[in-house]
Amino acid sequence: MARPYGVVPAEPPPIVGGSHDPLLQWALSESRAGLAILPEGSEAGYRRFLEGEVVAAAIHFHDLDDPEKDANIETLAREATLYDAVLIAFARREQGVVVAAGNPLGLSSLASADEKHARLIARPEGAGAQQLLLALLKRERLEISDFGDAVEAPTGPDIAQMIRAGHGDWGIATRAVATAAGLEFVPLAFEHFDLLMRQRDAFRPPLQKLLRLISSPIFAARAKDLGGFDVSAAGCVRWAP
Repeated sequence: MARPYGVVPAEPPPIVGGSHDPLLQWALSESRAGLAILPEGSEAGYRRFLEGEVVAAAIHFHDLDDPEKDANIETLAREATLYDAVLIAFARREQGVVVAAGNPLGLSSLASADEKHARLIARPEGAGAQQLLLALLKRERLEISDFGDAVEAPTGPDIAQMIRAGHGDWGIATRAVATAAGLEFVPLAFEHFDLLMRQRDAFRPPLQKLLRLISSPIFAARAKDLGGFDVSAAGCVRWAP
């Protein structure tokens, strides 16, 4: 059906799109909210949200000129159709270089990965981790082409699996991903990982169940077990137009 620009379907499907995260995946299951997950990366999830194809999107955008900048709010503020949206804090996550157990190449930074010709496992274009990688490389005056023909992995856990299988030496992912896979982690930055949703949907049962869980002690305990998360602000409104 044709509809005016900016008008989304009244009932988006019960799917949380956007970026992958092990704590989010656990929360969706633990909350019994009836919400599926579609981890395609921040940009893809954001576009699906704007088209009304998902009820919420997990995002972590990065500024190419300043990897430490909180780019989530800046990105959303430019979109006029988000007049009825709300951005909910999920966690601040520790991102960095994931390498094989024991760090056999002795990588300590992006510069050292370049110096040792370490094989990169990249993320798809538009993924938040890929945006972060490009911003960090720019700060070090490096380019992704400096690492040759990088192989690509759809999610952080896929990067970990490819490293374990010997298909690459390093990639950008969270500390939780590295810990779960028994790999080494070199911290580089903290980032905001947030949930974008329409205000009307935030008050409906599925997302209410999820939001209640992420504000609970059980959620905080799980985040501590996984490692690399700051959930002190989980459930708080970070932005609303």
